[in-house]
Amino acid sequence: MSDAVFSYESLVHALSGAMGSVTAMTVFFPLDTARLRLQVDENRKAKSTPAILTEIIKEEGLLAPYRGWFPVICSLCCSNFVYFYCFHSLKAAWLKGKQSAPTSDLLIGIAAGVINVLVTTPLWVVNTRLKLQGSKFRNAEIRPTNYSGILDAFMQIIHDEGVGALWNGTFPSLLLVLNPGIQFMIYEGLKRQLRRGVPRELSSLEVFIIGAVAKAVATTVTYPLQTIQSILRFGQFNESQERSRLLSSLRTIKCLLANRVRNSGMWGLFKGLEAKLLQTVLTAALMFLLYEKIASCTFRVMGMSNHYKKR
Repeated sequence: MSDAVFSYESLVHALSGAMGSVTAMTVFFPLDTARLRLQVDENRKAKSTPAILTEIIKEEGLLAPYRGWFPVICSLCCSNFVYFYCFHSLKAAWLKGKQSAPTSDLLIGIAAGVINVLVTTPLWVVNTRLKLQGSKFRNAEIRPTNYSGILDAFMQIIHDEGVGALWNGTFPSLLLVLNPGIQFMIYEGLKRQLRRGVPRELSSLEVFIIGAVAKAVATTVTYPLQTIQSILRFGQFNESQERSRLLSSLRTIKCLLANRVRNSGMWGLFKGLEAKLLQTVLTAALMFLLYEKIASCTFRVMGMSNHYKKR
């Protein structure tokens, strides 16, 4: 068990996943900026992604779509390192060399997601606030923030709102472990179908397409909860005062969902989905492509190319 968890193979997968995700997110970062504005700012009209980006650049400057890039990249790097490491470690420990199945991929993906959420949520809370800082919102109720950087944001949040605020949005995030769980289940399943039992390295086009399909399905299914997660991380909401943290989280999620439906209709739950799909599908497809290529090259250098083709 310990050999499966603490292995060079898991480390290679983790580093490859982190490097792939950082590169992919950097390329498509402006699309994520458009998505986040639509989710958080209820008074901003839902327009096409190019229109939103044009509006942001016109009002806030040419570099505005890349505001908050550094904290996002730091969070993403840590998050994907943790997720890929946990996923492949748990997979090796659970399967012990046997062929995986969709059910096991889903369960392992969920378990890795839970660990990832608990470890990295504070980073995502901080990067959400830094990314939105200085933005021009249509909603007048949103309060401006003034953080000088990642460490200052951590300190101010702890001082003003308490340590628990760093885990704002943890409950919907735990529900959202279904997103990477579904994504990896579909990705690994499609990969097995393409190989048809023959150990081989998939082409770049095959990896790109199955990565895009897997992420598109996972994102669409879980998008309303992703919207609530963004609002909670931003911290601009009136939280329920239930004594039980679980009941408080459930009531807050219910109220935010109800308010969004009341103000914008059912489609309000999917506001920004076009921008999110465009960003997340392209990012995930490129990330999986880079991840597979980096891992393949690394295993080849280590003399473990046969192991890589069988996984």
